[in-house]
Amino acid sequence: MVNFKRTLSLTIVILGIISNFFISSCASVQAPTGGPKDTIQPVVIKELPKNLTRNFNVKKIEIEFDEFIKLSNEFTEISISPSMDIPPTYKAKKEKLEISFEETLIPNTTYTINFGKAILDVNEGNILKNYTYVFSTGNEIDSLSISGKVINSLTKQKVKEVTVFILPISQDSLFGKKRPNFFATTDTSGNFKLSNLREDTYRIYALNEQGAGDRIYNGKSEEIAFLKNPIKLNKDTADILLSLFKEVPKQFSVLDRKIEADGKILLTFNKAIIEPTIEILEPIALNNLKTVEFSNTRDSVRIWLTELTFDSIKVAVNSSKIALDTVILRRNKKDSYTETIGITDNTSNGKLRPGSELKIKFSGPIKTVNEKLISLMEDSIPLKNYSVLEDKNMQRGYTIKYPWRLNKKYQIKIDNNAIEDVRGNKSKVYNRKFELDVEENYGSISINITVPDTSKNYIIQWMSDDYKVLKEDNIAKNQELNYTRYPTGKYKIRVIYDFNRNKEWDTGNVLLGIQPESTWNFEKIITLRPNWDLEEKITIPNPE
Repeated sequence: MVNFKRTLSLTIVILGIISNFFISSCASVQAPTGGPKDTIQPVVIKELPKNLTRNFNVKKIEIEFDEFIKLSNEFTEISISPSMDIPPTYKAKKEKLEISFEETLIPNTTYTINFGKAILDVNEGNILKNYTYVFSTGNEIDSLSISGKVINSLTKQKVKEVTVFILPISQDSLFGKKRPNFFATTDTSGNFKLSNLREDTYRIYALNEQGAGDRIYNGKSEEIAFLKNPIKLNKDTADILLSLFKEVPKQFSVLDRKIEADGKILLTFNKAIIEPTIEILEPIALNNLKTVEFSNTRDSVRIWLTELTFDSIKVAVNSSKIALDTVILRRNKKDSYTETIGITDNTSNGKLRPGSELKIKFSGPIKTVNEKLISLMEDSIPLKNYSVLEDKNMQRGYTIKYPWRLNKKYQIKIDNNAIEDVRGNKSKVYNRKFELDVEENYGSISINITVPDTSKNYIIQWMSDDYKVLKEDNIAKNQELNYTRYPTGKYKIRVIYDFNRNKEWDTGNVLLGIQPESTWNFEKIITLRPNWDLEEKITIPNPE
């Protein structure tokens, strides 16, 4: 009996040990779950030799971080100034970064290693931005600095993640392939600072690149800013203001060409065209069967054809009757297109803005409108004293004119086959119920504007709170502008100094040293309140 109990006790102990082993084994393979995501950049905890060391005379630098790190795009992100024929080697080993020199350093010289966005933590890829390691092979370290901010030249908003760099005028390589050694990235407030600079004369630029970036201005889609005059640096320089803009490409090109699902041809350009026209060269018979519609900005065009049986089509894009480019589009004979007439209107959430007419817009150019198949009802009673008119101010648009009344329920109905487009497609039934909105949901404002110089031209832009331009007025003298019945909310005013009188904002040109046309934002946010008529006075200052 005793042996049985002893055996039983031993068995229980062994089973307990096995159970604990399996429990601990299972627990050991489970990854921890939950908790906030790591968003903190790596932190430098030790530098050997220390940053800002003088009389530097070693061949290797070791930098230790508070976590495992890795390098990304080190060949483009990391730079050393002055440049070296044999660049240093950079190796990430767990928490350490090793920098080894294979070239003899120049005596009595300050070296700056700028890591850009090359250093990341291993787990989440958080970037250590704007870290620099500086040392001098002599008794002194260059200590001058340049600081300032970067803004958008049109909106005046501060821009983050922009690369600001300087180039000595003796080796200004903006249009070359040599990357600048002195650079920094703007913070969330658009601020930047370039430190440990030597006395010299520099040109300064800001570059808003796409993707990783190479710190070389490639034009096209990149935004750039520059100071027209060089900076003669012999003391700390602050409050530099750089205004970003996108240049108009010198050479015209077609960026995109395609035949869309509904059969229309869409061409997109890299810049606006002056007096644009389109000509179909092949098949030549299609040239008289086309309908062309350029965008308001003249940087894209839609082309509708009455038949889509061609194998390929050759299209010429012209400016002032001069050919700019020729493109060819090809289609497969098996390609089919969904040719329907889409219809939209200007009601919002079933409400029609007071003082406006009902506007109908079609997805393509219209050949005929059968008004007998269009009906309008008020409180379910058919109306007769309304009219359907082609809208000369709206592409593919028609206006339904009627003396709309409050507290009435309206319904517009477009029956089957009421509309025929240029391809012979017929419309399907369209129904829209709406009512006239009340004045209490809208506000108006009268703005008395005083200009600084009546010999100049000014573009006044009335904008939503998110800088969407709602209305433009060109003025050259003191006058009153009225903005009537706009939904209650916040609005902004921008002024463009249109001194060349072409009625549009002109961007800059780096090669020619031309800055964009000046703009000025009225500092006050205008708040339209329900059923209020406001008055405001604006005195436009002289451009900076």
